[in-house]
Amino acid sequence: MKRTPLTPLRNLILFTILTTLTLLTTLTPAHAQSPDPAPPPDPVKLIFIHHSCGENWLTDGDGDLGRTLSENNYFVSDTNYGWGPDSIGDATDIVNWPQWFTGPESGRYTDALYNESGQNSSYARTIADPGGENRIVMFKSCYPNSNLEGSPNDPAGDYEEQTVSGAKYVYNNILAYFRARPDKLFIVITAPAVQDSAYAQNARAFNEWLVNDWLADYPYANVAVWDFHNILTHPDNHHRYQGGSVEYSTGSGNGTLYYDSSGDNHPRVAGNQKATAEFVPMLNVFYNRWIAEAPVSPPETESEPAPGEEAPEEEESQPSAGVPSEFASGAVIDDFEAGTDAWEAYWGGGESTTFGCSPGRSVAHSGSISLRLDFEVVPESWGTCSRFFGGGAGFTGTSGISFYYRASDPGLVFDVDAHGGASDSPTSYYHQVETAPESVDEWVYVELPWEQILRVEWEENAGTPVDPADVIGLAFGIGTTTGETKTGTIWIDDLQILGEAAPGEEAPAEEEPQPELYTDEESQSEEVEDEEDSGGSSICPGSMALGAMTMALAGVPISRRRKNS
Repeated sequence: MKRTPLTPLRNLILFTILTTLTLLTTLTPAHAQSPDPAPPPDPVKLIFIHHSCGENWLTDGDGDLGRTLSENNYFVSDTNYGWGPDSIGDATDIVNWPQWFTGPESGRYTDALYNESGQNSSYARTIADPGGENRIVMFKSCYPNSNLEGSPNDPAGDYEEQTVSGAKYVYNNILAYFRARPDKLFIVITAPAVQDSAYAQNARAFNEWLVNDWLADYPYANVAVWDFHNILTHPDNHHRYQGGSVEYSTGSGNGTLYYDSSGDNHPRVAGNQKATAEFVPMLNVFYNRWIAEAPVSPPETESEPAPGEEAPEEEESQPSAGVPSEFASGAVIDDFEAGTDAWEAYWGGGESTTFGCSPGRSVAHSGSISLRLDFEVVPESWGTCSRFFGGGAGFTGTSGISFYYRASDPGLVFDVDAHGGASDSPTSYYHQVETAPESVDEWVYVELPWEQILRVEWEENAGTPVDPADVIGLAFGIGTTTGETKTGTIWIDDLQILGEAAPGEEAPAEEEPQPELYTDEESQSEEVEDEEDSGGSSICPGSMALGAMTMALAGVPISRRRKNS
């Protein structure tokens, strides 16, 4: 048979098809597979973090979720109000998830979570405890978390708050922890809908972002999202396994709660049972996708000695990661490109004071991240963002520090703090900087010699400069005097040893005075005297903040919180 030559058009069509198939093969994730709704063949331990809506959903005769999960070979445990170390079970708002998974006490909380086998709701268990840790973690915020302010398409922000951007920030934050634990399956259950339509479209858009976009570039199968909110908004809205594939339909209704309990925002039985019918097969799909590649145990974090080989002797404590044993002129202390985990926010005094210490991803001097301080410090309160270096930081022989700052407003006074001595009884030093008018629109460069960072007034040898050989920590802080509230945002970037400007910038000429720097010890003393004469606090804002920090380090109970990167 004679073969007819392909026309150019047919050639083009064939090429397009082959190219598309090649791209699809290349771009398909390694863990992609046909959805499998079959229950696990052997019992799997699961724990659910929730409050009242989750309790109703689990309860026999209401949502029946606990019993249905048990019948699908999941051994279910749960947390509730008052559960766990520090009663962390009380904290299930979206803004609280970094406390559970990435905060300074998260190791204690997740250890308790993985080892919990108790019940805090009423549901039947039809299988025995198979032993070992919980391998699946479900977590859900309650319905008030559907009242997210902002706009539906707001991008991720810089810190946790009850807005669309703040919620996206939180989930981006905790994804780093999930990536480090491929041996666990984390299931995000979206917050239930509410009857009020004010923020309904924000909630719907945020949850669609979680389902469709949040994990788009995530390489593993150990994180999944199920949209509880969506299935409660209309009988025709679904997130389920149906006809061999996953159906996610969100187009009906206006995003408010359809299955309300006679005006109450807790979903009624019909909504909870619809949720159970749709969720359990989806959980099976998530589980089977994950278990196909899941390691049995967490990744090793330290190398183990070979059999018969002695472990190396413990070395003396070294400075914190990323801190050289000795700084040279111009060396970078922190450019924040690796994040701000090394910096911790402390605050105290007034109950309404808030102080955030987080990555500034939208404003940076060089690179893409700065240190962002967000604060509302009420009268007689303080806040600091501090970094401690663990053993000596290696500042011996250096002349000072330099950095760049931006500010939301001119005239904000902030402290540059240094701590010397031993970590159990630190000495405190400070220098004040007032934000210049130009800092609202551009970065301002500050050079601060060690001799201008002076001992606080109430400590021994008040007014003497810090010895760089003794420096164990640095901080940026805000304090207030009587009757004053300070609110604003300050960004810090390219903190380094005095000697060279940050990359791409020239330091100001030496003869040009810097308005935010004191020229000598006398001018600083005069300002303190003027403050005393005017009837204000005899302790300057920097001193107040450092005093509270000293008490914190000495073990005196004060407010202490951290906002994580």
